[in-house]
This record gives sequence, structure tokens and C-alpha cells, in this order.
Amino acid sequence: MENKNVTDSAERESNICAACEEDAVNTESTPAEKAEEKPVFDKELFKRSILYNVMNMYRKNLEEATPQQIFQAASYSIKDRVIGNWMNTQKAYEKEDPKMVYYMSMEFLMGRALGNNMINLEAYQGAKEVLEELGLDINVIEDQEPDAALGNGGLGRLAACFLDSLATLGYPAYGCGIRYRYGMFKQEIRDGFQVEVPDNWLAEGNPFELRRPEYAKVVKFGGHVSVRCDENGRNHFVQEGYQAVRAIPYDLPIVGYGNGIVNTLRIWDAESMGGFQLDSFDKGDYSKAVEQENLARNLVDVLYPNDNHYAGKELRLKQQYFFISASVQEAVEKYMRKHDDIHRFPEKVTFQLNDTHPTVAIPELMRILLDEYNLGWDEAWDITTRTCAYTNHTIMAEALEKWPIDLFSRLLPRIYQIVEEINRRFVQQIEEKYAHVYNVNVQEKIRKMAILYDGQVKMAHMAIVAGYSVNGVARLHTEILKSEELRDFYEMFPERFNNKTNGITQRRFLLHGNPLLAQWVTEKVGDSWITDLPQISGLKKLADDAEAQKEFMEIKYQNKLRLAKYIKEHNDIEVDPNSIFDVQVKRLHEYKRQLMNILHVMHLYNELKAHPDMEFFPRTFIFGAKAAAGYRNAKLTIKLINTVADVVNNDASIKGKIKVVFIENYNVSNAEIIFAAADVSEQISTASKEASGTGNMKFMLNGAITLGTLDGANVEIVEEVGRENAFIFGLSSNEVIHFENNGGYDPMQIFNTDADIRKVVNQLIDGTYSADKELFRPLYNSLLNTLSTNRADTYFILKDFKSYAEAQKKVEAAYRDRSGWAKSAILNVACSGKFTSDRTIQQYVDEIWHLDKVTLQQNG
Repeated sequence: MENKNVTDSAERESNICAACEEDAVNTESTPAEKAEEKPVFDKELFKRSILYNVMNMYRKNLEEATPQQIFQAASYSIKDRVIGNWMNTQKAYEKEDPKMVYYMSMEFLMGRALGNNMINLEAYQGAKEVLEELGLDINVIEDQEPDAALGNGGLGRLAACFLDSLATLGYPAYGCGIRYRYGMFKQEIRDGFQVEVPDNWLAEGNPFELRRPEYAKVVKFGGHVSVRCDENGRNHFVQEGYQAVRAIPYDLPIVGYGNGIVNTLRIWDAESMGGFQLDSFDKGDYSKAVEQENLARNLVDVLYPNDNHYAGKELRLKQQYFFISASVQEAVEKYMRKHDDIHRFPEKVTFQLNDTHPTVAIPELMRILLDEYNLGWDEAWDITTRTCAYTNHTIMAEALEKWPIDLFSRLLPRIYQIVEEINRRFVQQIEEKYAHVYNVNVQEKIRKMAILYDGQVKMAHMAIVAGYSVNGVARLHTEILKSEELRDFYEMFPERFNNKTNGITQRRFLLHGNPLLAQWVTEKVGDSWITDLPQISGLKKLADDAEAQKEFMEIKYQNKLRLAKYIKEHNDIEVDPNSIFDVQVKRLHEYKRQLMNILHVMHLYNELKAHPDMEFFPRTFIFGAKAAAGYRNAKLTIKLINTVADVVNNDASIKGKIKVVFIENYNVSNAEIIFAAADVSEQISTASKEASGTGNMKFMLNGAITLGTLDGANVEIVEEVGRENAFIFGLSSNEVIHFENNGGYDPMQIFNTDADIRKVVNQLIDGTYSADKELFRPLYNSLLNTLSTNRADTYFILKDFKSYAEAQKKVEAAYRDRSGWAKSAILNVACSGKFTSDRTIQQYVDEIWHLDKVTLQQNG
């Protein structure tokens, strides 16, 4: 719902004050000039612009305006400056005609835009000073902005970091996604349970977006395909009897740091083709009157609608095709506006498919080339397979997306025909390759590799078959893909597989999120780390310096005070900033093992109750996570965490030695506060299950020490910082895979022989934490599997529990040595340089995309 108090963006831009127009012109300069002389932020102009916007938009003076109105006014003032750079960037792209990457993703977890844009414009300090002169707190103003509800977890945050890095490095890019009206959901905790409520992030409007109806596209669903033969005997396929929606793009600026480059995140909204059907309404058929509008609205309401029923699966597939069809149509049309040979499309365009969700881009591009440009199959296939590249984000086979053929073919009839032909040709390729290979069962190969099999469309298989590149997101992840989950494909296409270890942008997660530490780092090693994070390694020489250690730990303490204030305001829990802040914040999934974490908290509580005078350093355990709406055990784990918190936090006998906090509605903005304050980074996924992780990198950058398994990017973090500066425990990935290949293990043996484990597991069902003894029975069963024939403790929680508990003891011992802890924490910051998304993007550019940097031209 758009805010009617805010002038439409197009009208707003036509009324920019003359001073702001002058500022937009003055920001146009070449990177070379910027290197010689940084642009000066005109504080007086910014102040006048805010006052003008408050008056023009709300008919108020500053004293009468609400914080939300001042946020809107300040955002439009910053946007005025962004627009000039945005236009200059697009003009440069038009002139230089560089190759463009379209980063296609169901999620873009952007976080707040105002602060990030000010940071990247190098205007943050100046804007802060202006607001202070006006009697305003920049933190209060930034807090008026809701997080854009365009993503949920690491997949979406990675996409956001990548867009930031692409702009900062000067590479042409579009992000392509959906303009979700309510995101996944806003999480509320009621009586300890997660409750999903709409995240109405657009209620006040989005000041940074531009609606671009001139680039609207029509997307078709359902119907049937007829074949018509022309006078040359060529078949033409025509979709008929379909439902259609109009995709309307909204553009968001992606501001590069200090270089004038502004790329675009294009998110698609949906509108009905016919609008409100007044004739149906007049006849009393009220449902039919809004049928088309409802189809459009449902497409963009929610990220990841619950798919444990058929209607949810259908909506998810519609969403994927909706934004992919619109994006691919626009990419082809944009190319053809400047070129006349569609065969050279891959020279100027590449599609990066962020996980399997956008894989339908492959048959959609084929459809356009075959049906609209009348190419032959081989020509179209050659173009498509040189355009599409695929990033795999999961090791678990069950998470690789599959669609029922009956649903897919009914909803996307022409696309399904193309997928059938892709599959037919690929199966033929398998048969030709292995027909005469000794000891190879060709039918078994087809079963494992076919795109269409067992009544399903296997999207990952299609992405690999059609992609010119298939990359994992951490070295261990990529090796497991090649040797285990995708081994057959690696044997067939070894040249396509490569690794691109994930990264994060230091500009948001240190420069903006942790200003105290950022300033300290700059004082010690200069500010080049902002765009060249490996320069932060200069801190290594300070790791043993007593004064530097003292300064670092004081910064950490101030950040812990900030988080403690947040927790008091949002949870009404008093936490001790002198305690160890032990943090696990991430999407909630059983393989991430939040359950093991809280079981260990229960174990520590048992120890304190049994031995009140035992030596124990106070601990604050902080959790934050959303569970998918239909994921029962994940939601029960949230309830367990909150139930344990209620018991432990209110037990005066333990004298506050343990506190448990669950941060409601974990998102990018509160994540910045949490990362800065953390002492311990919980990265405890079952080895071999986490593809990479990026939270581990954010914690490291902010001086938290990793407590984790050798999984995902943890392996590379430990390589960089040294095992002595982390706490590693548990089974290795090879050990987990060995157990899995041999039927698992028997958790009952551990349960029966380990009294500590038996006690905490039994406490799930003995009334210790809930009068309803059956409430946590599903979690109990997942560990011991007493009521099922399926394998027990799938994620090896009990198997790793003792090793985890021992590692936790080492954490406590290490924290008592304040100098030693400070040294390790500083080294974690100093060794984080590899994990910048700038490095990851440069590797994508050099090894997959082959883009050229763009230089902005100076105005005449």
C-alpha cells in the first residue's frame, strides 16, 4: 500500500529544488578525478533540501514533522544526489556497450537503504553532522526505515552483497527479483511460539524506488499450445487460452562506494491485465470481478509461500516464472535495442542463476529465441548454453528443487515442451556416452541424471545441463558436490564445475554496522580496507600490543552495551555486558543445529543447579532466527529456546550466570548490532551440510571467535586465522558422509550410556520445561526416533554433543585470559580479508562472466 502523503516519485523528481539539481550535476566526475580529489558533501545544501522536502511533501516545518516524515525527507535528499550518478552510469553503459550480468534471485536481503547509500556516497559523517545541527539523531532517523522485505536468509544477503561489490568495482549489473509486498513474514514471539504476521514494509512507501511502467512485460500462465505451419513448412508454437499478468518493474539504485557508479536492482510487481471487472460486479459475481487482480496480487504478496500443499507449490512456480519471464524478456529487448544480431547475445549478456529458483530462465530464453526470433533449436541452444550460469547453494539432495510434471506442464505448457526436448536430447547424450563403457548401467545413469524422471522436473539437473558454469560457494561444498551429490554430472561435464567461496561487504557489516571498530581500524591501518579488505591484515602487528588489546576490548564492550540496551528494550531482559556473548543467529533449520545449542544450555543449567558453587564464567546465549511457516520441528525449537529462557532467566538461584535471549524478527538491521557485540560465533552445522555460510564471515570481521564444525566456509576461516584462534569440534564431513552411506548410527547407545545427555533429552518430555509433556515430543523423537522406522538423529546432534560441550569449556577458559582472547579476536579481524564479496565478485568476473570495468565520462 503506497503512502498517499508522499508525492508520487515521478512528480517528486520533477519538483526537485534548483539547488538539488545543481548538486546532481556537480557530482558527475571520472573515477580518476575522484581518486585525486574526493567529492565534498555539501552540508548546507543537504540541510536546505531536508527542510524543503518536509515543507513540500508534508506542508510542515521541521518542528512539526514526525521522525518518519524526516526520514522520508532525508531519503529524498540523498536520492536527489544518487539520481545524477545513476543517470551518468546508464549513459556510460549506453556509450561503452559493456557486457552485462543479470543476477537472478528469488531473494535480495538488502537491509535499510538510507544509511548504506550515505556510506557509499561518502556522505554519512556530513549527513550526521547536519542532522545534529537540526537537533536530530541520525540513528533515530535511520530506525524509521523498515528493512526491505525482499529476502530471508543467506541466499538473499549474498545477492545483496554481490550487488554492492559489482557497483563498487565498476561492473555493469542488474539484480532481478520480485517486489514482495509482505516479504516472508514479520516474526512475532507470542507465549514463546513464532507467529507469522505480514511484514508491511511498504506501508509508508519506499523513497528510493522508481516505478518504470514503460518497461512492463506480459507473463502468461496455463492454457494450451497450438502448432501452426507457415508457407515454408516451419512449425510455430502459440500459447492460447492462457491467463496473463502484467509485470511492472521498480528500480532501486545500488550505489558503488566512492566511484559514482550506480547499478540497478530491478524488482517486478504484478498488475492485472484487465483490472477490476465492473460488468461482473454489476451482475453480482463479485469473485469474478476481482479474479484477475487477485491473481496478480497473489504473485507478489509473499516470499516462499508455504508449499506443503498443492496450491502453495503452484504459487511458488508461478512466482519463479513471473519474474524470470519478465527479466529475460527485458534483457533480450534491451540487447536488441542496440544490436541487430541475436546470435551475439552471449557476448553482451550473462545470466547468473542464484540457486535453482531461477532455472526456468533456461527454457524461457529458449522459448523467446525459438518462438519470437524463429531460430532453429541448435542455434537457440548454443546461445542459451553460452548465456546461463548456475550457482549451487545446497549439498542436501532433498533441497534441490523439483516440480511435479502435472503441475509444471499445466502451468507452463510451452516451457514444458521445451524442457521435454532438452531432456530428450540429454538422455540421448547419456546413452551415447556410456553405451559402450564397461560396468556402467546406462539406465541407472539416466535415472540419476535425467531432467524428467519419476514424474518430476528436476531443476538443478537442467541448470547443470544448460549452464556453461556450475559453481559451489565454498571449497569444501564444491568438492562434496563433485564427489557426492553431483558426481555423475561432474564426470560428464568436469570443465563446468568451479568454486567461488562466498563473501560479505565490509562497507555494511563493518563501516556502517560497527562504526567504533571501523574508526579504530582506519586509525591503525588507514582507510584502504573499505574497498580492499585484505589491507586489514595490517592489524596483525597489533595483536600482541597490550594497548591495542585494551582499546579493542573497550570497543567490544561498548558494542555489548548497545546490544544489551536493544535486548532490554525489545525483550525486557537484563543481560550483563561483562558476560560472554555467545551468539547463534541465522535461518532456523535442523542441520544448523540450534537444537544442540539449546540442549547444551539446558546441560549447563543442570550443572549449575547441581553444583551452585562451581567455577563458571557468566554466559549470555543469544539466538535469532526465522523458521519456515510449515516447518514444525524448527518452530518447536524456537518454542524450546524461549521456554528454556523463561525458566533459566527467572531462576534467582543461579545468580544470573546464564541468560538466554531470542531476538525477535532477526533481520539485517539488528544483525549489524548483534555481530558487533558477539564474543563467540556459533557455526555448528552438521559437517557437510552447510554450503558456505556468510554469518561466520560477518562475525569474524567484527572480532568474534568461531565455535564450529569444519563445515562450509568455516574450513577456510580456520585456514586464514589458524586453528588456535577458533574452537573446532565434532565429526568431519567425511565421517558424516561415511555414517550416512552406511545407515547412520545408533543414538540410543549414547542415550543409554551418557547420563548428562540422557538427562537433557528426557527433560524434553518430563515436564521440566513444559507442563504439557508432549509439547516437545517431536524433538525428542527426532533425536531418538522411538516411533519411526526412519533413521534417527539425522543431523548427529547427540553424536557431536560431548565434543561440543568440551569446546564450550575451552571457550570459557580462553575468555578468562583477557589478553589471549583479545589477541585471537584482533587476529580474526586481521585475517578476514579473503572473505570480502569484492574478492568473490572479481573471481566471478575473471573466471565466469568476463566483464569489463566501466569508466564514467566527465561532463563537457
